[in-house]
Amino acid sequence: MEITLTDIERESYKNSPVHRLDGRIKILATIAIIVFAVSLPRIDEGNFMKLAILELYLISLMLIARLNPAYTIMRFLSILPFGLTIVIIQPFVRQPFIETFTVYPIYLPLGITLTYEGIFFGAVLLAKYTVCVTSIVLLSSTMKMNDMVVSARRLGIPREFTLLLTMMVRYLFVFWIMLKRIRTAQKTRLFDIWNKNAPRRWILEQVGYTISSLFIRSYEQGERTYTSMLCRGYSSVNKVYVHKNKIKATDILFFVITVGTLLLAFVA
Repeated sequence: MEITLTDIERESYKNSPVHRLDGRIKILATIAIIVFAVSLPRIDEGNFMKLAILELYLISLMLIARLNPAYTIMRFLSILPFGLTIVIIQPFVRQPFIETFTVYPIYLPLGITLTYEGIFFGAVLLAKYTVCVTSIVLLSSTMKMNDMVVSARRLGIPREFTLLLTMMVRYLFVFWIMLKRIRTAQKTRLFDIWNKNAPRRWILEQVGYTISSLFIRSYEQGERTYTSMLCRGYSSVNKVYVHKNKIKATDILFFVITVGTLLLAFVA
């Protein structure tokens, strides 16, 4: 199953109680959940209960938002390998001595040694990573990209940073269309990256040509965009317009529930 940027953006246009919440509140709630999950002790048996409470809370928000389960799972699985590689090596790394663990190494063939505290720390790290990724997927699926940039600007993010994010959001779909055109041209020439009959070196060369072509096109597009902005009076002292929305009672209620869930997880 292939998920495009259009599919991801379509999820954010749904109408649900979670989608209608103020963007600033959702960003602050996401940051609070991530900071809480990351700041938990490395070795503590209660971490699993705390992280499970947070994960159930995030899943309940996804159900209320009526997000497509297939898209959500695919997005989570696409990001999972980045953290899974760090988790896998933890059992092979000797952690500092911990009183609650009796250090009896597990000896495997080829001189490989595992430690119980490393396995436990890897499991806790995976649980933390799951909660953090789930919260980010929820945030990006219930907020339009432009609304996310505007909410970040109203939270005090520097103007230059939000301007770059705004341009990235606008031209991300343009570059995605460029990549699709390149891929279509390759398919019409029967190019298949998984073709076992073609030499691997030649396939890697074609992938390199694709990346370099996309880089050159993006550079040219950036030059044309910057020239157009200068022709329309852009300068470094221009202010970025940000429309203002008032925080409603439902937004405050959502933030209070989120903080209450964090407190419940803390005392669990």
